[in-house]
Amino acid sequence: MFINKPILICLIFLSSVNSIFANEVNIYTSRHYDSDVKLYQDFTNQTGIKVNIISAKGNALIERLKSEGENTPADIFITVDAGNLWKVQNYGLFRPIISDRINLIVPKKYRGVNNEWIALAKRARVIFYNKQSYLDEDLKNLSYETLNSKKWKNKLAIRSSNNLYNQSLVASLIARYGEDYTEKWAKGLVENFARKPQGNDRAQIIAVANNEADLAIANSYYLGLMLSGKKGDKQLNAGKKVKILFPSQNKHGAHINISGAGIMKSSKNYDNAIKFLEFMVSEKAQKHLVENTYEYPINSKVKPSTLISQFGTDFKEDSIKVSNFGKYNAAALKLMDRVGWQ
Repeated sequence: MFINKPILICLIFLSSVNSIFANEVNIYTSRHYDSDVKLYQDFTNQTGIKVNIISAKGNALIERLKSEGENTPADIFITVDAGNLWKVQNYGLFRPIISDRINLIVPKKYRGVNNEWIALAKRARVIFYNKQSYLDEDLKNLSYETLNSKKWKNKLAIRSSNNLYNQSLVASLIARYGEDYTEKWAKGLVENFARKPQGNDRAQIIAVANNEADLAIANSYYLGLMLSGKKGDKQLNAGKKVKILFPSQNKHGAHINISGAGIMKSSKNYDNAIKFLEFMVSEKAQKHLVENTYEYPINSKVKPSTLISQFGTDFKEDSIKVSNFGKYNAAALKLMDRVGWQ
């Protein structure tokens, strides 16, 4: 077949342009850390693959992905809480992540069914207490299950039932004990609230620092943010007054949630997406994550930030699969409403 020279040059040019634009990966993310931007740039420097980012709140991005369907430009969706990842998988929007490297690094309990999503970092939902009010010895046997004891009447600070982290904690208890047990537990927990649920996780920690509550339930990494000084002197000073207790060490272990990612079923850059996720669980990227976000690494070869390590690193983690948080989310919400958890 004869092709004249000008047309041949044009075809070569178009092929070159397409290959340039194909060397990219498009990410929808609800993570709001400026430090993640440097990670994306490091990935580009290492691989030559351009990272295009669209950032918004998790629910907004999930609705966008549902609306766009097969036409979404997204290759990867990154979000916090396993419940969100389960939801996207349940809509049929993810495809399996096929990577021996990822499977070796990310434990199975921190992956979705069929490996359709994976954890990038871990978040422990722990108990905070004021160092001047309690000794470690006083609380060593404390568990989530015993927080409904009358001993803690009017002494507990926690966020509202609208908070997905709390929904996932309740969902994990439903998965383990069933709804009847968990509803009885939650009713007692609500009776122990020191105040009407208000504010974010850091607000609960500050309440304990200011003796407005004896105990608070919040994610561990928030204390790292406070102690780093990135949130101002007020939060730094409050953070210095409290300590972390890892609950249920004599039972099932501390509740662990995740930030994680999945690859869209309609991804046009699947190979690049795999490379990106492999990079994100690598030692280099994990070290960057833990030192800037104070989450726990998913890669066992990486140590947590020193700001968080001071409270302990060898604590027992709950063995429950985090996919249960999404599976039982609807039941958790209804239960929390029934017991008056505002």
